[in-house]
Amino acid sequence: MNGNGKGKASRPRLSVVGGGAWGVALSTAAASAGTEVLLYSRRELELRSGMVRTDDLAMIADHARTILLAVPTTHVRELARELGDHLDGHHVLVHGIRGLVPRPSSDPSFDGEELATISAVLREETPARRFGALGGPVLTEELAAGAPSVMAVASHYPEVIEEIRNTLGGANLRIYPSDDLIGLEWASALVSILAIAMGFARGAGVGAGLVAGFATRGVHECARVGVAAGAVERTFLGLAGFGDLLAAMSQLNRPEVRLGHALASGESMESALAKIGQRIEAVELAPRVAAFAARHKVVAPILSTVAHGIVAGHPVDDLVNALMTQPISGNA
Repeated sequence: MNGNGKGKASRPRLSVVGGGAWGVALSTAAASAGTEVLLYSRRELELRSGMVRTDDLAMIADHARTILLAVPTTHVRELARELGDHLDGHHVLVHGIRGLVPRPSSDPSFDGEELATISAVLREETPARRFGALGGPVLTEELAAGAPSVMAVASHYPEVIEEIRNTLGGANLRIYPSDDLIGLEWASALVSILAIAMGFARGAGVGAGLVAGFATRGVHECARVGVAAGAVERTFLGLAGFGDLLAAMSQLNRPEVRLGHALASGESMESALAKIGQRIEAVELAPRVAAFAARHKVVAPILSTVAHGIVAGHPVDDLVNALMTQPISGNA
């Protein structure tokens, strides 16, 4: 193998790190598009033609110039350090991780946590210098099944976007570009929090009109928080923000939506998570985002209600009443 990104018949190559459902779905989409995929996973997997599994990160680095990460945020820093031992400046790192990573503040006047994007962690832990991120309304099950899907890719480097479109895009996957990397990463993380609220509203029997109102205002809240983090507002009104939330609202099996619905039905957090059977990063992220919004003086009542009300297990009627009685700021 070599890392030039091309095979013997000029077929593009892609390395994928992450053997969960999302990593396998991305690998499947790439293989369907004619890309030679090497997938890193520590467990055996049943893979389609065009995909090969390895548990050797050195092989991942050698197989392709472009490496796509699809792992939980709790593992990303450790894995990036290990992967970084095999990378150099010609590698491209792109991730499809819906989360932000807490880290100690670099501001000596603030004794607390900051929230770092995944691309920032990859920049800190690897010698790679070109990064990108995937987001938008694509659904794991539809992508894995080859159903027509849409997603967004963001990077400061046009060649990174082109590489992802060449290796991942195909007849059934349309990929839209963005140069707002921070915005896409924050939008993906914040929409996962709103998805809990949407599931909660459904479980609480909230009417469609009110759910639409909460969704619209919630996206605007996310945009304000994102701008405070250095993002561009319009990113939250496009595929990475509103588009992703619309998809989440229609996907009853999305873990965040299921969790919100279960909490509205009176289940405890522990019971709901046990039934879902996986870690939901938005649960831990929500209070951190609420603290970020408060520190930056961003008005975000819906995000705060998820953090301090829904996740904390407050009664359904109290939460709906709190949201309906919030002071109105800004235009419709």
